[in-house]
Amino acid sequence: MTDKPQGDPRHLETLDRDLARYSNLEMATSYVSRPIVGPSIALVFIVLAGLAAAMIFGQANNALIVIVAACFGAYMALNIGANDVANNMGPAVGANALTMGGAIAIAVVFESAGALLAGGDVVSTIAKGIIAPESMGDAQTFMWAMLAALLSAALWVNLATWVGAPVSTTHSVVGGVMGAGIASAGLAAVSWSTMGAIAASWVISPVLGGVIAAGFLWLIKSRIIYQDDKIAAARKWVPVLVGIMAGAFAAYLALKGLKKLIKIDMATALMIGAAIGVATWAVMIPLIRKQSEGLENRNKSLKVLFGIPLVVSAALLSFAHGANDVANAVGPLAAIVQASQSGDFVAAISIPVWVMVIGALGISFGLFLFGPKLIRMVGSQITKLNPMRAYCVALSAAITVIVASWLGLPVSSTHIAVGGVFGVGFFREWDAERRIKKARLAMPDRPVLATEERRRRKLVRRSHFMTIIAAWVITVPAAALLSAIIFLGIYTIMA
Repeated sequence: MTDKPQGDPRHLETLDRDLARYSNLEMATSYVSRPIVGPSIALVFIVLAGLAAAMIFGQANNALIVIVAACFGAYMALNIGANDVANNMGPAVGANALTMGGAIAIAVVFESAGALLAGGDVVSTIAKGIIAPESMGDAQTFMWAMLAALLSAALWVNLATWVGAPVSTTHSVVGGVMGAGIASAGLAAVSWSTMGAIAASWVISPVLGGVIAAGFLWLIKSRIIYQDDKIAAARKWVPVLVGIMAGAFAAYLALKGLKKLIKIDMATALMIGAAIGVATWAVMIPLIRKQSEGLENRNKSLKVLFGIPLVVSAALLSFAHGANDVANAVGPLAAIVQASQSGDFVAAISIPVWVMVIGALGISFGLFLFGPKLIRMVGSQITKLNPMRAYCVALSAAITVIVASWLGLPVSSTHIAVGGVFGVGFFREWDAERRIKKARLAMPDRPVLATEERRRRKLVRRSHFMTIIAAWVITVPAAALLSAIIFLGIYTIMA
């Protein structure tokens, strides 16, 4: 038998079919393996966290429960990265100021820095402020309760991420701690005054985030967008906005990040922030002037000038989020480690470095592996964002989270950021309605006004608003119920 000549059309047709089958097989393999890669890497990280705990504790008392808690803490941290970080990077990605890859890279660096440098204060509140440990009787019961809280919160956030709902991981953990506390020691175990303060902060956070975001948007619109010479106005005000952001970040870092080196009080931190803010403002003036050269006097040109403020504000928010939300992953874990080492589950908690590292790395891995889904949802499906609006959301969220962390309140960054998005959207509706009424008074017979009013009503999607509010309401009782069931299961097996 002789081989077919290379130029034979039948040979070429067979070769094309083989290549097509190979290409289809490669695509199918890629499609099947894609959903497996993320969970596989996450599983490896969880196992490594458990191994790290095993190496540190070895044959110590209660080593097994610490190892299991380390795995659950790593699992929770992954879920925080997948769900919560979307609220930080969603606006910047939705405004096309950052690519998905750039947003993830910035978030990974600053989330980790915030967790490791400034993540200690809120951890204490999560672990000890919600329930009264002494009411549980012994350290073993306390550790089981913390374990149930950690697992229930992680499972709930995992479910929410799977269905695409931006729920609060803070709500999940607080609900989990409360549910386990009630199941183990009754209603008296819960510190209801602390729960009341935390619940109040959950209401205040989205409102405050929305008001601050709307205030900054009003400033940008009135001082820049509605001016005759928009570029000249931007040269004046954009450096001011960047200076405000830099000052807030500097004050926060001075108060929290440097506390391990030197003790700085609030007044000194504010003075440092003011100095850095003024210096940043001065530096940005020539940079913005140079960047604005040759730009046309229209709104589209302003988007270029807000690129730097938006990227920096996203980084600031990631740092603040890492400082605040690492408590959700490692708070109960730190409490378990403390109780297992000393047997004293009432004393103040000292957070080991390896516990903080698990929280920081877990958030980063979760963001990288599973974050893009919710980042796209938050950035584009609530209201339309451009760089100016996204900057207002990010800056208001950062300022609110920083204030909350100063006060030691475990507020929800989800509530703050999503509240900021809604604040911007509702302000746009109010502003559009005000301008429509003004135009109607000037030209009452203008037919286009009806179309403009219909467009105004669509600036914020009410269905998303109601869905998100419903998810916020159900998270605490759902996590508490799940935690109580898990605790009773653990107690039944171990007791």
